[in-house]
Amino acid sequence: MSDAALREVWHGRVWRVVSCRVVEDSAARIVLWLARGSAGKYASRPDGSEIRIPTGDWRLEDRRGSRDALAVFRPGGRHSIWHFWRDDGSLDHWYVNFERPLRRTPIGFDFHDEKLDLIVEPSGTWRWKDEDELEQAAQLGLVDADDVRAEAARVLDAWPFPTGWEDWRPDPAWAPSDLPPGWDVV
Repeated sequence: MSDAALREVWHGRVWRVVSCRVVEDSAARIVLWLARGSAGKYASRPDGSEIRIPTGDWRLEDRRGSRDALAVFRPGGRHSIWHFWRDDGSLDHWYVNFERPLRRTPIGFDFHDEKLDLIVEPSGTWRWKDEDELEQAAQLGLVDADDVRAEAARVLDAWPFPTGWEDWRPDPAWAPSDLPPGWDVV
C-alpha cells in the first residue's frame, strides 16, 4: 500500500486535491481509500467560500476529510463509484462520480470531474446530485452535458450495485494521510 494524491486539475492548475491510500492498482481497477482526517485542499474565493465551477482565479484552502470513503475506478472509465459508511459500519450510500478517465501521475492520479453525480441508497433508490452544476459547466464549455448524461444512462442500465467492496474495511493501523511532496506541480 502506498499514499498518493487524487487531484482535479483545471486550466493547468490544481483545483482540488485529496490524499489517499492505494488499496489496489491493477489492470482491472484502481481502488483508493480516503480516510477521515486526511489532508486535502479545495478551490476557494478570497472569503474562503468554496468555488464549485473552475472559472476565473482561485486559491486553495486546506480541508481535512470529514468521513471515510473508498473510491473504485476502472482504467479508462468515465465514472467512479465511491462507498460511504455509517459510524456503525453499515453502508450509507454509493456515490457515482462522473468524470473523465483517471490519469496516472508521479504522485498519484488526476481527473476532471464532470459535475453530475448519482447517489444510490442500499435500498436501490437513487437521485441525481449537481444537475445545475453540470448545466453551468456545459454552458462554459468545460463539459459536454450530453456525453455525461449518456454515461449516467449506461451506469443505470448496467446497475453495478452492489460492487463487492461493501464489506471491505481498512487496516485499523492506517492513519490519515498527508499530501505527498509535489502535489501542487502540474
